[in-house]
Amino acid sequence: MSNTSFDPKMLEALICPQTRGRLEYDAEAQELISKNANLAFPIRNGIPVMLLDEARPLA
Repeated sequence: MSNTSFDPKMLEALICPQTRGRLEYDAEAQELISKNANLAFPIRNGIPVMLLDEARPLA
């Protein structure tokens, strides 16, 4: 595993900043998905960006 890939074990420690709910990892899109908030948080260089203004609304 390269040092720029996301470690799915981090999901245990991360929660949605809006709902405080659990997140799902989308490896293909390199995003963390909050279904309750309908948001996708980007993962850049292996680091989740958990800022609401960086999140993408889900369709």
